[in-house]
Amino acid sequence: MIGSIIGDIVGSVYEFEPNKTKQFEFFNPHGSYTDDSILTVATADWLLHGGEAGHYYSKYGNDYPWPMGGYGSGFKRWLVGTVRLNDFQPYNSCGNGSAMRVGPVGWAFDTVEEVLAKAKESAECTHNHPEGIKGAQATALAIMMARQGCSKNEIKAEIERRFGYDLQFTCDQIRPTYTWGATCQDSVPQAIVAFLDGADYEDAVRNAISIGGDSDTIGCITGSIAEAYFGVGDDLRSRAMDYLPEELREIVNEFEKKFGKSKGETK
Repeated sequence: MIGSIIGDIVGSVYEFEPNKTKQFEFFNPHGSYTDDSILTVATADWLLHGGEAGHYYSKYGNDYPWPMGGYGSGFKRWLVGTVRLNDFQPYNSCGNGSAMRVGPVGWAFDTVEEVLAKAKESAECTHNHPEGIKGAQATALAIMMARQGCSKNEIKAEIERRFGYDLQFTCDQIRPTYTWGATCQDSVPQAIVAFLDGADYEDAVRNAISIGGDSDTIGCITGSIAEAYFGVGDDLRSRAMDYLPEELREIVNEFEKKFGKSKGETK
């Protein structure tokens, strides 16, 4: 799951200032973890300790109310409702928040059925729109397939077949015209293609950032898949962990101890 967090941190400084090039400082000193990392850790905590996913998202969202970049407006209203009204009803969102926080699901389960079911559960407590659920499922399935040794062509074909995403483009083709968008349908396919175009983990994340748009979230989604396929070296992992407060690092370490982590190998 550290691949998600790295992608988030790297993209954080470009969320509202698009960077249309792959040539940039990978760990910018002004970068930070954002809501993407916070809620990814919340997902890991849920998978480790059980209960209802929505209660973890409420707890983490309210414990970390002002991350860099901020939560989406719908999610912020939902957070307020969970505290003031004890109301955990979803709000029919198709936002890409469901896909950016799902990374740990792809590591914790080993069958298509389990991954799809848990990805749906992680999404629908807030993002119960069909596109919100689909974005989470597609991301989690790509992660599972990548860590199980599937080829890029196999991952691409299965995501296209099962979810109907059009992945017949490259980052170079869309970079000049792609703009900011926060729904699953206009960011998850782009994040997957950034992984498919990548030569290694870092190159994949650079692809994700270079197209512009919702850079921390696209970086997070791409990074989650790229970690499972390429691995993440100890140096990148260590530098990312330095950005996190101790309590978030503890969950990352606990999750990796139970469900495994990339060893830095490349394919």
